[in-house]
Amino acid sequence: MDIPIKYDPKSSEEKRYHYWMKGGYFSSYPDERIPYTIIMPPPNVTGVLHIGHMLNNTIQDVLIRYARMKGYNACWIPGTDHASIATEAKVVHYLKKIGLSKFFLGREKFLFHTKKWADKHKNIIFDQLKKLGCSCDWNRTQFTMSPKLSQSVTKVFIDLYNKGYIYRGYHVVNWDPEAQTTLSDEEVLYKEHIGKLYYLKYKIKEEESYVTVATTRPETIFGDTAICFHPYDNRYFHLKGKYAKIPIVNREIPIIQDPYVDPKFGTGCLKVTPAHDIHDKNIADKHKLEIINIFNENATLNEKGLHYQGMDRFQVRKKIIEELSKLSLVKYIEKFKHKIGLSERTLSVVEQRLSIQWFLRMKKIAVPAIEAVKNGEIQFYPKKFQKIYFEWMNQIRDWNISRQLWWGHRIPVYYYGKKLNDFVVSENLEKALKKARFKSKNTSLNYNDLWQDPDVLDTWFSSWLLPISVFDGIYHPYNHEFCYYYPTEEIVTGSDILFFWVARMIMSGFLFQKNKPFKKVYFTGIIRDYKNKKISKSLNNSPNTINLINKYGADAVRMGLMLKTSAGKDFHFEEKICFQGKNFSHKIWNAFRLIQSWKITKHQHVSDSSLLAIKWFKNRFYYILDIFEKSFKEYKLDESLMILYKFIWDDFCSYFLEIIKPNYGDKCIPEMVYFNVVNFFENILKLLHPYMPFISEEIWNFLRKRKTKEALIVSSWPKKKFYDDKILISFEKAVKIISKIRYIRNQNHIPHQKNLILFSIRKKEKEYDPIILKLARLDKIISVSKKPENIPFFSFFLDTDQFFLSLDQKDFFHIEIVKIENKIQYFYKLLSIIRNNLHNNNYVTSVPKNVLLKERKKENDTLNKIDRLKEYLNDLKKR
Repeated sequence: MDIPIKYDPKSSEEKRYHYWMKGGYFSSYPDERIPYTIIMPPPNVTGVLHIGHMLNNTIQDVLIRYARMKGYNACWIPGTDHASIATEAKVVHYLKKIGLSKFFLGREKFLFHTKKWADKHKNIIFDQLKKLGCSCDWNRTQFTMSPKLSQSVTKVFIDLYNKGYIYRGYHVVNWDPEAQTTLSDEEVLYKEHIGKLYYLKYKIKEEESYVTVATTRPETIFGDTAICFHPYDNRYFHLKGKYAKIPIVNREIPIIQDPYVDPKFGTGCLKVTPAHDIHDKNIADKHKLEIINIFNENATLNEKGLHYQGMDRFQVRKKIIEELSKLSLVKYIEKFKHKIGLSERTLSVVEQRLSIQWFLRMKKIAVPAIEAVKNGEIQFYPKKFQKIYFEWMNQIRDWNISRQLWWGHRIPVYYYGKKLNDFVVSENLEKALKKARFKSKNTSLNYNDLWQDPDVLDTWFSSWLLPISVFDGIYHPYNHEFCYYYPTEEIVTGSDILFFWVARMIMSGFLFQKNKPFKKVYFTGIIRDYKNKKISKSLNNSPNTINLINKYGADAVRMGLMLKTSAGKDFHFEEKICFQGKNFSHKIWNAFRLIQSWKITKHQHVSDSSLLAIKWFKNRFYYILDIFEKSFKEYKLDESLMILYKFIWDDFCSYFLEIIKPNYGDKCIPEMVYFNVVNFFENILKLLHPYMPFISEEIWNFLRKRKTKEALIVSSWPKKKFYDDKILISFEKAVKIISKIRYIRNQNHIPHQKNLILFSIRKKEKEYDPIILKLARLDKIISVSKKPENIPFFSFFLDTDQFFLSLDQKDFFHIEIVKIENKIQYFYKLLSIIRNNLHNNNYVTSVPKNVLLKERKKENDTLNKIDRLKEYLNDLKKR
């Protein structure tokens, strides 16, 4: 068997993945086994995967490979997300570079280009996942815009509308001026910003006096419809029922009272701009105020902005303050720290804007989702995210589900008139016409009289259904596959999409199936760069994942990531973690090559040390298996991997193989020993496989050539067995003795080929002396009742036991001579430094007298030490 000297991950990983695919080991079909299902959080088709995706998918692969080996029917469903806002922005940018625009092309041609983009990036993403080793069922690949999932989305929209959950209405919504679409509250990132607070003067009608209002947004004065103060703020009682004039606009607005106003903020007076602030809109609804929209879709001012029409909002802010200052209507300006909202996708400053949109009522459907987490039916890892989940769910607002985009699930609504309610909800135009004729009582309506809503649904409106829709559970809720695989086992995701996705999936599970969509949620930590920024596609701050795999191997990258990750804990990515994984791969490969280099003999005597090693390692393996599985089941995946890492590196390679390997120059090993070693190694490869699938399968394939052709990926996980703690404790003590002897050797430069004698004062635990003899390179171990006399030795304690490590006199004296000579050299160097100071006039005249006296004493002490050491050295040389 020709085994390469060095492990080559590139050729091995490609070969092994092809082997798994050809064997159909990733596929899953309903059978008599217990299902174990994971749905991959679908990456957006906006580009390549970053290191955060690599971590997320490695964790999922570790879980699915473990479940497969434990005998479950493992089903891991891969997929990608159409990502409406992000993908449309990417395609618009791409088209702009080649001289085309979205509106020039029209909807149909634009969607053709977007689909091409999505298909291209789907393939890139799946190729990356395969290079990482993800054992997904590729026959079940999903895309959130596929016909099956689109039909499910349409059906859900219609059903929820018919049940009164979905409605159309005017609301102040978050508006992304760059993407020119609405955003949900969860798609807005809030950032601390040092801005300005402008104190503006509004003239009181028919008076010469003014009322001063503080605002961060003077450009919105064109949309003001009232000034408001708190009912208990007696500073402004004299203004009750009066009117004020808006500067520049000169429109009169009422001065009203409302308890929402904070008397301590600014002047205690609030300018009410209902079309551009949700709280102002609430005041306006209560007091029946006029609502004036002043912004265009791109956040320039419309005709309401008078001579500022067509100008960008931030430019208007600067210009309007100049104009107001000239009119002496700016009382003063101060710096002000506040939060501004940014679009998660485009990072443009979000505008609040009154708009007619589609909404989903959330309060009622949140109740069972809250209870499921509260009673433990769905478990969070780590638990700390439960508190955040409950806070959000208990304050949940209606979900704005419509987006002003072309790429996405088009809203299944058809309009036939100009009134707010002149529409029908239907899956196609033909059915819509029938409904429209019935609703309007106009039988002469035809297809040309109907037009479909141009907007699409929020991306998350499709992905919140995934645990159900991937098994066609929306259209056929009792189909065999759905009943078998649902609910799924767990979701592995980042905490940053707890509300976007996880909470909504839980709600949809109970809303449509009256059952949880999954049993557990594992929240990964967020990977950050050296600047502590979250690694993401939008920031373009991820290392090139394919380059990392090509440089270190997929196993090394996987292991490096898994050693750093802990549920819910952020960490900084450093490339050296991949280097650690690469070194570990080489360690495992070298252990394999060592084993394969041995020649098996049938009648060779088995040494006591080998028999002891086999007994110890068998017990050690089952102890490791026990603690490994405890950590694994608690989702302490980093801990379980570290347990395995130390077990392989220390116990297997540094101790077990060293004990049982033939003496130098001999490659023969007894058959019984060899087959025990191989059996242990195969079990180790099983534990390693979920984390490092490629190298474990490659070695397994070499080892199993003499046996069955069963692949490691579908081999059975080792079963727990009894282990004897006493054996482990005794061996651990032997290891401590070996470590002490090795330390003495290193400190005293005793050559490894030089055998030593160990005298020991011990009551018991001498069973492992053959192993101590071999690994510590001792000539013999002699039990004594007291300290040996008239022989040179190095002594050490271990608990109550005392040991004396002896050399023959000649070697001992040689070591002592070298040691003393080194000490003399050290003190001569020290003396030189002291005398340099004492012979330096600047030093002698500048330091305090007591310091000088100390230096002279130090000189004298050092000379005495040198003399004593020289005397001892001469004595040693005479012996």
